[in-house]
Amino acid sequence: MPISSKTLVRSTALLLLVGLLALVGIVGTTIWLVERTQLYFNEVIEAREARSAAVDLRAMVQDAIASERGYIITQDNKYLEPYLAAVPQIDETLARLESVLLPYPQAAEPMQQLREDITFKLSEMARIVDLVQGGQRAEAAEIIRTDTGKEAMDRANTFFAGLISAADMRLEQGADDQRSTANLLRIVSVVGALVIFGVVGGAIVVALKYTQEIANARREVEEANLGLEARVLERTADLGKANEEIQRFAYIVTHDLRAPLVNIMGFTSELETGVEAVKAYMEGQPDSADPEDLEGQQARLAATEDLPEAVTFIRAATRKMDGLINAILKISREGRRQLKPEKVNLAEVAENSAAAVQHQVAESDGAVETDIRVPNIITDKLSIEQVLGNMLDNAVKYRDPERPLRIAIRGRHTTGNRVVLEIEDNGRGIADTDHERVFELFRRSGSQTQPGEGIGLAHVRTMVRSLGGDVTLRSKLGEGTTFVINLPRDLRGYMGSTGA
Repeated sequence: MPISSKTLVRSTALLLLVGLLALVGIVGTTIWLVERTQLYFNEVIEAREARSAAVDLRAMVQDAIASERGYIITQDNKYLEPYLAAVPQIDETLARLESVLLPYPQAAEPMQQLREDITFKLSEMARIVDLVQGGQRAEAAEIIRTDTGKEAMDRANTFFAGLISAADMRLEQGADDQRSTANLLRIVSVVGALVIFGVVGGAIVVALKYTQEIANARREVEEANLGLEARVLERTADLGKANEEIQRFAYIVTHDLRAPLVNIMGFTSELETGVEAVKAYMEGQPDSADPEDLEGQQARLAATEDLPEAVTFIRAATRKMDGLINAILKISREGRRQLKPEKVNLAEVAENSAAAVQHQVAESDGAVETDIRVPNIITDKLSIEQVLGNMLDNAVKYRDPERPLRIAIRGRHTTGNRVVLEIEDNGRGIADTDHERVFELFRRSGSQTQPGEGIGLAHVRTMVRSLGGDVTLRSKLGEGTTFVINLPRDLRGYMGSTGA
């Protein structure tokens, strides 16, 4: 049964959920076991430190007692050296043992008794040594016969024995706990690994099956689309030919329209000359005193007002039509011009274009900045120069008179082996409703305070698209406009893909 996209998504989601739960379980159990292991480890360390301190303290006390006895028997000072060396170390070791047992309240009272017994024993030993050194051996022997020092050491040895035994038991228990934790961690890891292997295996099976079905479908598509590329190239060639025919037709039409327009403009000039003569003649004649001479009044009105006004309208209309025909011819010629891909330094072109309008910008204390972070590209240099020239001319033409003009030309790389040029100004801006309208032929935005036919941006878009790119804009009315031009880095690749 074929696997649908929905089935694949559900199966994959289920497997991922199971794998996620297994992973969460493994991670959670591992963290818990690690925490338990750390706890056991800390307890073992504390037990070992307590045992070590107890053993060291007992050994030091025993060494001091043995050294004292040797001195009492021999009265040789060399037997007293171990005693003198052990006494200061006993205090340090006793303090270390107290710090180790500090977290255990139940050890506070026995520890206090141990300190008292050891302090008493050390004090007794110091008195005996002083008596022996002073030649009072009988008094020293009398102190020893009281057995109070022996009783203190018996209690201390009992404490040492109990503490060492308890530490040994804790060390054994800690080792067993760590061993159990390690075994449990091993079991959890093995079970979790099996679950994850199962999830991965299931995902691989589903993916392989789905991939096989995709490969089969792709093979069918390739078979169905055999020769499609050739048909696309054929259609593209036909489209190119049709485009050339449209451009040729536009050129012929505009060329043919120009002939009658020239005649109209010529006859309009002759008519204007004749009207001026009639107007001058009529203005030189005295006004008719007869109020019933309506024909004379109408003739004077026609000669002095109506005919000159009509000639003015005809002249304006022919000028506008001439401008429109020139615009169409310009776009037609540009469309028929053969592009010449060459290495173009965008930074140099931008600086030259900025220099061309610098004097106009400087009139309003403005400035033009360039920041081109793109190396040389392969494109048609004339088209790029015309595009930037049109953009900068528009920025100057539609600047805001309330503030100095600021223009920035930026260039950067973008994805798909392409570059982006941005021309930003702080002019009067373009309304949101006109963002696409301004690229249409003979369409303009905002109040028409500047001369023009509305072909500049349409011409720019035509040239940019012929270079394999596109132009868009971002603008807010009253704040300024940013035109964004996206171009391929190498025009030759685009011309090859379109069969140009």
